[in-house]
Amino acid sequence: MVFGPDGRELAAATNRREADADPTAHAEILALRAAAAVHGDSWRLTGCTLVVTLEPCAMCAGALVGARTAAVVFGAWEPRTGACGSVFDVARESPLHRVEVRGGVLDDECGRLLRTFFSPRRSDG
Repeated sequence: MVFGPDGRELAAATNRREADADPTAHAEILALRAAAAVHGDSWRLTGCTLVVTLEPCAMCAGALVGARTAAVVFGAWEPRTGACGSVFDVARESPLHRVEVRGGVLDDECGRLLRTFFSPRRSDG
């Protein structure tokens, strides 16, 4: 979900990568696109916050930087592909724009939610 500077929800999305056969259809990307359409500052999401269950990947963290998003808040850390502090820190190390990162919020609960969701979808458990 993307929240505006006033705390109002601007957009929400879910991962549609498989459904749309689109490698860029991550929930973060779709939510940023939808929020930009209603925020009123062209493509810039100045003052806005993205809230997600899992630490964004490099593509999504790059989009946060590109959109000039103020902050990202996420639940579970992603030790394999996370780009907001786990593997990379695209959000905070970009010379273009720095995104405030608050990770590990409700980490255990989000981790359980993700395991429950992905377990039947993955052959490797």
